[in-house]
Amino acid sequence: MTRYFCLDEPEVFDLETAVVGAEPGRVLLDRSPFYPGGGGQLADRGRLQWSGGEVALTGFETLGDGIWHLLAEPVLPSGAVVAQVDRPFRQLMRELHTDLHIVNALVYQGFDGALVTGVQMNEDGTARIDFDLPEADNERLRGLEGAINDVIRQDLPVRETYVTEEEAFDEPGLIRSRSVTPPPTADGRIRVVEIAGLDRQACGGTHLAATGASRPVRILKIDNKGRHNRRLRIGLEGV
Repeated sequence: MTRYFCLDEPEVFDLETAVVGAEPGRVLLDRSPFYPGGGGQLADRGRLQWSGGEVALTGFETLGDGIWHLLAEPVLPSGAVVAQVDRPFRQLMRELHTDLHIVNALVYQGFDGALVTGVQMNEDGTARIDFDLPEADNERLRGLEGAINDVIRQDLPVRETYVTEEEAFDEPGLIRSRSVTPPPTADGRIRVVEIAGLDRQACGGTHLAATGASRPVRILKIDNKGRHNRRLRIGLEGV
């Protein structure tokens, strides 16, 4: 995994950078503030501006060690550009991703270490998280809404660190997915996201600096999906 600029500098939304590779409708940048998506989190949205014009981004494509930025028009920017992240959309993803970590932590702690089987965040301010919970009481799961919002109100700091792959697999509860492990960086390390006093788990996405930056959360629905999967759908209030 490339160590993304947006994870090291999460508050930088406008970045002066340079085109180092270009084909009609796509460019490779020297540095990029954009999160290209992954782990159930949608890719960033945004624009590129340069002396000859500007263009919206439509997505990203990883080829080898580089991430190509796909453009809405078959233009060929060159030289210096300004990459601009869509701030409201990034904020939405950061809120949902942080809130899913809160949900994950409370389910893991309250339901015998249940593992995650799937995650998806949506542009409408909703998200789902699936757990291997064949015997869980849906009303008990629905009752977690109050605890989720209590964690948000506590405004707990959200931090990140990196550990070796060996340390990641040796630490109980650090890897919560039944089938997916965040890919290591080029130097063989795993990124860990910690909500102070609540949770610590491997993850490669973007998050808030503190839980209090999230809007309140509602549990919208709980579904049984197959023999083992229990799906919780959440939504941000006011979205």
